[in-house]
Amino acid sequence: MLVLGEVRTGLIQNSTALSKVDAARLLDLVLGERVRVSERPIHHATSPERLVGVDCPLSARSRASVRGVGTVLTRAAVTEGHVLQGSAYTRIRPGTGRRLPWAHYLGHPGQVETIGRGNDLDLAQGFLGADRTPGTLDLGAICDRAMDDVQRSPSLDRRITLRTAPTSLRWAAVEGADALQFTVVSPTLRTLRVDVPAERLDATVTLCEDLALHDWLLTTLLDLIDRNLTSAAADARSVRRLRPAIDHLLHLWMPAARVDEELLPVWERMERRPGFTRQWNACVSRIRDQVTVNAIAVLSGDERQRGMTG
Repeated sequence: MLVLGEVRTGLIQNSTALSKVDAARLLDLVLGERVRVSERPIHHATSPERLVGVDCPLSARSRASVRGVGTVLTRAAVTEGHVLQGSAYTRIRPGTGRRLPWAHYLGHPGQVETIGRGNDLDLAQGFLGADRTPGTLDLGAICDRAMDDVQRSPSLDRRITLRTAPTSLRWAAVEGADALQFTVVSPTLRTLRVDVPAERLDATVTLCEDLALHDWLLTTLLDLIDRNLTSAAADARSVRRLRPAIDHLLHLWMPAARVDEELLPVWERMERRPGFTRQWNACVSRIRDQVTVNAIAVLSGDERQRGMTG
């Protein structure tokens, strides 16, 4: 069994954090369906899932001709009123070898059936590969649509205090054990191949959303440090430019808070290498040290000024 997915992560276009009520209202995208909300250890709201029909080629590493027909599940999520995610995923399964009426595929939500020859590993590698065939299944575009539905809300003021780039995590979960491969493809794209027990394939969606959130947080913080603190002339203005990150991001680091207990070993392996939390803590310490140094410099300047005027 194979599940393919993608998660896009970025900031909500609003100058302040959304309240819990506003976040839930923003994600109320399906009439009659409930927005799921969790309060501990961090506020997280998830929209109801929607179906998107697809009928397109699937990318295969072997370049085999494989067609996929069915539906993709998509949802949006807001964390602590600041961070927005669009997520799309589907389970890939062998079809009958011919195209069936849409009623058949709608009766199997969140599943795409294959027409043609292509095994799970071949399709997983093709989906994650940098040389994907144009026109094949594009879950990133579906993620963008989910995020746009939220960002278009008239309740957002569109004033952004922190400019960041969105990131994408493209992932494939295959039935199995022990395999894990996380790759930084570009400054904004990561891929993940993970083997999980069959009964945990659905829970892998939340795992990947959590991983995508924390990868975006770390990427954003590293970029801010690179732009503001790498120069020997880093001064009070540089530190002031980090203020939105201090206010909006530093308290969001809660890895594996919503991950299925059976999948915690996956996060533990990510913590060993590449070592997300170690790098995050080092970045936070560097920012706080710079804030402290500049605060001391300001106080020292005030003392000298009082001494001169005294």
